[in-house]
Parts: sequence; structure tokens; C-alpha cells
Amino acid sequence: MASFLVEGGHKLSGSITPQGAKNEALQVLCATLLTREKVVIRNLPDILDVNNLIDLLRYVGVEVEKAGNKSYVFTARDIDGQTVLSKEFITRCNRLRGSVMLIGPLLARLGSLAYATPGGDKIGRRRLDTHFLGLTKLGATYTYDQTINAFLFSVGKQDGQTDTRARLKGCYMLLDEASVTGTANIIMAAVTAMGTTTIYNAACEPYIQQLCRMLNFMGAHINGVGSNLLTIEGVPSLHGTEHTLLPDMIEVGSFIGMAAITGSELTIKDTSYNDLGIIPDTFRRLGIRLEQHGDDIFIPAQEHYQIESFLDGSIMTIADAPWPGLTPDLISVILVVATQAQGSVLIHQKMFESRLFFVDKLIDMGAQIILCDPHRAVVIGHDRKIQLRHNNMTSPDIRAGIAMLIAAMSASGTSRIDHIDQIDRGYEDIEKRLNAIGAHIRRID
Repeated sequence: MASFLVEGGHKLSGSITPQGAKNEALQVLCATLLTREKVVIRNLPDILDVNNLIDLLRYVGVEVEKAGNKSYVFTARDIDGQTVLSKEFITRCNRLRGSVMLIGPLLARLGSLAYATPGGDKIGRRRLDTHFLGLTKLGATYTYDQTINAFLFSVGKQDGQTDTRARLKGCYMLLDEASVTGTANIIMAAVTAMGTTTIYNAACEPYIQQLCRMLNFMGAHINGVGSNLLTIEGVPSLHGTEHTLLPDMIEVGSFIGMAAITGSELTIKDTSYNDLGIIPDTFRRLGIRLEQHGDDIFIPAQEHYQIESFLDGSIMTIADAPWPGLTPDLISVILVVATQAQGSVLIHQKMFESRLFFVDKLIDMGAQIILCDPHRAVVIGHDRKIQLRHNNMTSPDIRAGIAMLIAAMSASGTSRIDHIDQIDRGYEDIEKRLNAIGAHIRRID
């Protein structure tokens, strides 16, 4: 299994461009199943999770063609209904968290499939209730088959239905949580359902907005895009389209953090700044200066950055929240960056379990962090008076892995990070891209 050797203490310089958004890619790739016509997707990142999902689409019968740099053509002309009930399909889905978003489009397209609990990050309980409840409200049924360790989904004929295939039926639903993948799954199931579907408490992240725009270009009727109240008028079928992914906001935040903690001057190109929401201002609350230049972000070299306090003088708290709040995927990056700030901050990871347990490795590196409980940590910044020490670490998930890499880039000596396939799941050629702007990272097998 591959590892990174990271020689810390080197400044970055120049510019770097974020890859296409991983989370958007997984959604829109699943949406290609909703039409028999060609769908062109541009700016796809060359990362493990995306490549594994593309392979899974090929397995169920989607024709996949490379169409230039980071562009692919997907044609789901003939999908094999038996393949999506097979043991091999179940096994492949189990390896990839994003495969959960195949359920909605496959139910809409075929009316049945088998599905196992997905793999992915080991960051505590990540329940699928929102997905299953939403799909059952649309008319799907499921049972758990212990002999194959999988759920069997199906759609029956609706009353008054005259077409030959079984179709889901629109309804009103109030989601139990604003789940991004749950909202995406329900949207994809609803666009070809009979009648009107209303989704309240829908996630409204930019990537959900992008999915809705893509589906509307394919002939869907989705209103309320960008809000938490979506109204979907079902249509019998969708046609092909072309779609370009947004830049990955998590990479943008990661690069801001790398520049700040290493005291580097860096330009991040083509960030789609208006889609970053609260991310730039969150880093500013840590005292990090950054400037918007059109769609680029310029971070000047800073010897010191001071964490703000609240207006009443109390300690700053940074917490994740559903959009337009701070994405939970940047909490680990912000925590690491705060270790070299002046001042203290309470980091509150509300939305996922066990994502803060990697901080023991940062404490071993000399960071001053008090882990209050599985969801909260107080970071007391060093103000660069104490440099982090090198360490040997293992990446438990994508986001903790990139946080460890950022810590190692600022540390003295050479650190080793094992299990970097977790980082590869979300970041394309990360060591090559960072080495090109001054980092010293070596991949070893």
C-alpha cells in the first residue's frame, strides 16, 4: 500500500488550479443512467472514487468514451436489469460510498435493483434513512435479503398507470435531514415519476444546484433550484446534454490552508468564487488574508495570522452546518491551520461522528489541542513559536488525510503518511501538483 514521505518546511509559490468537484461528479455520473442518449461531462477529476464509479457504470452497460482532457461521453442505451441484481454488482457497490446514488436513477430506469450498504470513509455512522424514506414515499419498496446481505428494491405499477414500465409516483415529503446524497437520490428518482414531487428541507449545496440544472437541460422540470424547497414535475423521459463540473471547493479550501500554514504566497486559479459560500470568510476569521481577483484567490505570504474573537470577546467557534453553512469536509483542514495561528478556537464537528479522532497525531507533532469529546476540540495556536514535529501517520479518511498532509508540509523533518489511497480517492495527482509549486512530497510503495 502506497505512502507519502513529506519533507516539511518548504514554502509554496506560484499558482494552482483546483480539480473538478468530486462530490458533484458522483451525482452527475449517476444521473447519466436516466437517459438513453449521450451525456457529455467535462472537468471530471482523475481520482479513485470517480474512476471506480465510471467502472461501475460500464459494468451495468453504460458506454463510456474519452472525449478529450477530463471529458467523457456516457451513453446508457441498454442497461442490463439482471446485472443490477447480481452478486458482483452488490460487491462493487459495497466498495464505493457514492454508489448509493445509483438507487434513485436505477429505480426510475429499471424498477428494481439489489444494493448493499456502501463503503467509503470510516467516519462513524452515516445512515441511509433519508434515501430509503424518500424513495419509499415515491412508491418504491425494499426488503433485506440475508442470504446475499443486500437490500432488494422494486417499483410496482401505480394506480391508473397506462405505460408499460412501472413508474414511481410524485408526492410531498419533508426530509428528516438535509442530506446532500439523499436529496440527489430523491431528485433523480422523481424527475421521471408520475405527477408532482415536492421536497422540503432539501439540501441546496452548489453541487445539488448543478445536478438540478443538468437535469433541467435534459428535459426535467425542477423549480426552486438553490432553495430548500424543490418542486419537480415528472416527465416521461429525458434526453442527452453536456455538463461541466464546478471546481472542487474542498480543494480550494485545502490550498488556502496550505498557503497559510506554510507562510506562502499562492494564487488559486478558477475557483468559481461565488460558489464558495462562507469558506473564504471562515479562513478570514482565522486571520488569514486572502484577496478575490475575479475568479482567482490570492493569498499573500503571512508570518502571523490571528484568530478573531466574537464581538463579546468570547472564544471563536467554528462549526460545520448544512449549506450555506461551512461544509464539514473542511473542518479537519481548518483545525490544522489553527495550530499555527495566534489565539484559540473551538472546532465543533456537528454533522459526522469520529472525524476528530485524527488529532492525536497532531498532538504527537506538538500541536496544542484539547479533544473535549468526539465532536469538539479546542485548538491553542502556537503563533509559529513552536514548529510542528515530523511524525508517522495513517490516513483514516479523505479529509483527515489531506489535513495530515498539510500538517506534514509545515512540520520540521520528514513525515510519513500511510494508507494514502484514502487521499487518492478525493485528490488528483496531489503530490505532483503540490511539488510543482514548491512542496517536497514523495510517493513510495
